[in-house]
Amino acid sequence: MKIKEVKNKMKIEFLSLSENESLARVAVSAFCAQLDPTVEEIADIKTAVSEAVTNAIIHGYGDKKGIVTLCCELLDNELTVKVTDEGKGIEDIKKALEPLYTSSPDCERSGMGFTVMESFMDSVEIESIVGRGTTVTLKKYIGKSNGHKE
Repeated sequence: MKIKEVKNKMKIEFLSLSENESLARVAVSAFCAQLDPTVEEIADIKTAVSEAVTNAIIHGYGDKKGIVTLCCELLDNELTVKVTDEGKGIEDIKKALEPLYTSSPDCERSGMGFTVMESFMDSVEIESIVGRGTTVTLKKYIGKSNGHKE
């Protein structure tokens, strides 16, 4: 079995401002362009990253300002994106993964963020500690090989 080789890495930190969601989308799509993804693959990645960053801003920090960290890594044909906040954390990850669940029912949120991420990426992992923050790890295999180098 071949060990995956890191092709490239990137890390960006930005304030938890809604206007920085578009920065994250563009940065990740430009970064993964070196794997020559299809237009559809880029659209999927941008959508999932938007949801993860929006969750960090809205649910992680709420009205407070904080730092959102975006880390990307390319391993062979696999893109890994980690979106981390140091906000309030998720009390019940299993419940948060349920479609239509929202921790902010007073806001106009649909509660579909994690469902959208899961539908557009090959895997989604959530690590969270209440009072310390959350990391969402998104993985996408680029190309027809679906996880295996051609």
